[in-house]
Amino acid sequence: MVVEPVSLPSPEWFMLCGIVLAGLSGVPGLFVDRMNRFGERSALLLLGTGSLSGVLGAAYALSPTRLRSALVLPGPLAGADLRLSIDAISAMFLIQIFAVSLLGAIYGLGYWSQSEHPESGRKLRLFYGIVTAGMALVVSARNAVAFLWGWEVMALAAFLLITTEDRDSEVRAAGYVYLVATRIGTLCLFAMFALLYRAHGTWDLDGPIAARSGAGTAIFLLGLAGFGLKAGLIPLHVWLPGAHANAPSHVSALMSGVLIKIGIYGLVRLTALTAAPPLWWGVVLLALGVASGVLGVAFAIGQHDLKRLLAYHSVENIGIICMGIGLALIARALGRPELAVLGLAGALLHVWNHGLFKALLFLAAGSVLHTAGTRDIDQLGGLAKAMPRTALAFVIGAVAICGLPPLNGFISELFIYLGLFRLTGIDAGGVSIGAAFAAAGLALIGALALACFVKALGATFLGQPRSLAARRAREAPGSMLAPMAVLALACAFIGIGSPLVAPVLDRAARCWAPEFATTLAPVTSLAPLLIVTALCGVLVLALLALATWLVARTRPTSRGVAEPRIGTWDCGYAAPSPRMQYTSSSFAQGLVSLYGWALRPKVHRPSLGGPFAGEASFSSHVPDVVLDRLLVPAARTTGRGLGWFRWLQRGSVHAYLIYILATLVWLMLWQRGR
Repeated sequence: MVVEPVSLPSPEWFMLCGIVLAGLSGVPGLFVDRMNRFGERSALLLLGTGSLSGVLGAAYALSPTRLRSALVLPGPLAGADLRLSIDAISAMFLIQIFAVSLLGAIYGLGYWSQSEHPESGRKLRLFYGIVTAGMALVVSARNAVAFLWGWEVMALAAFLLITTEDRDSEVRAAGYVYLVATRIGTLCLFAMFALLYRAHGTWDLDGPIAARSGAGTAIFLLGLAGFGLKAGLIPLHVWLPGAHANAPSHVSALMSGVLIKIGIYGLVRLTALTAAPPLWWGVVLLALGVASGVLGVAFAIGQHDLKRLLAYHSVENIGIICMGIGLALIARALGRPELAVLGLAGALLHVWNHGLFKALLFLAAGSVLHTAGTRDIDQLGGLAKAMPRTALAFVIGAVAICGLPPLNGFISELFIYLGLFRLTGIDAGGVSIGAAFAAAGLALIGALALACFVKALGATFLGQPRSLAARRAREAPGSMLAPMAVLALACAFIGIGSPLVAPVLDRAARCWAPEFATTLAPVTSLAPLLIVTALCGVLVLALLALATWLVARTRPTSRGVAEPRIGTWDCGYAAPSPRMQYTSSSFAQGLVSLYGWALRPKVHRPSLGGPFAGEASFSSHVPDVVLDRLLVPAARTTGRGLGWFRWLQRGSVHAYLIYILATLVWLMLWQRGR
């Protein structure tokens, strides 16, 4: 008897199944009572099944023996079918989309339960699944029609998620800013795809770009604007802080960890369409990355809102990712495959890493908000005693985002450092000087991030509670702690087991730069990953030993009596009160003043006069310079100017008919004059 091998469906079919199940996950809940928990459970079941199918399809696509395939579905336009395909780059983004989405849905069972939020729970779960489906469709699309379909579904569903609590004026304002920004970005992408169609006569995204032509320059700049708006590059980040701060926390985790990376995916896919990019493409992205990284973390230091602080760190990390892409583009322009591998591997691995540790931090912040009812860091404090597991999760996320060993953020930043150091030895158009400044900028980003999270961790979890809400805080339920534990373990796994993910990065690099396919060295030969893994393992063991020793010190002695504790020198304060602690404002004051030229903080100082001064207070606030000091005043001025022309629109049908007639007469005369 001859046994024939069983052929599995293509990865695209697994992915399509995941998209459909995720998109429909919130539908059953619409047909049950608002207080019924069947809707949230069925949504989790459908989304979990779809996520598993999507991750299996992505893993199948990463198989070294898998042949390239495509799935073509009938489209709404003649000659514009929906063409879907998964390569190594798409697979990396798909794994992150489905994994973070599923963990956020599990977290939402405790954070945004249907019984506690009967008015908005069904809406949130419906559009949570739809935004997951939209993102997956974008990264698997291989023509403009499918790409824009997914992009619009993702963008509009995200708006409805941001405005979940639409009765709050601050939430509505953040949603409107996001909606305007995403509309502008979509218009840029429409123009970019129109130029691509004009150049190639097809909607497919496989054709090469003549990068050194005027059309190639326009395509790159339009793509940079459209994708940069979605990613949150400075100065295109205006929607991001408000949206991430005001959305439900597991939605913030999905948006920060995954959704903004769709902009990064667009940049990676766009730059993959040319084998010979101009040098200035990489220089522009590298410069924008440094600016976003430094200014993003500087703005984060000045924030009092815990979620807004984390949102600005998304701007910072998008900057680090763009530094890696810029390095890879410069290497491609100079014909240096080893630098292209380091740059792209650092960027794509940081996409994964940021998705993990930023989702972890937002979920931890959501636990704080859920139990304390406030995001104001100055109203918190002392939460580590009441919420030790959440505090540990926040510490792990903070260490990872600061790029410290032994966690994952260190590995991806190491790749970019190594690439920049090698680039400093190449004298071509001044790139060596630029690489030196970029390496210094990356080091500055890490130092400022460390200072910022010392502030956030200390003011939120250490010391004494500053408010009644902080004193009443309790640990989050298991449904909220479990996703944080998974994300924390993933951060540790990549940090310690980085050689295991290196083959995935190699396949993505060959997919992005096929002209180097035969000369690309594996990333393990360019970075000392085995040595780093060994050192990280030793560091983990040392930390575990230290933790064991500290726990042992707090236990009773063999005589059953705990060792007496003596407080540290307290400058004579026998009973310090919470008001004597550093606040987030006072801790960050020095750094905010140092970067005052860029941050432009608003400071309200107390006015003290006379020998018996009355009650006074001090406060400081760091507004967003681009949005609050530039765009909003400009919009108000423009609105006042346009008010002079309101007499043209009086609501009179006769007047409108006259306008139409006058326009037609003018067009006829103009055409005749030609």
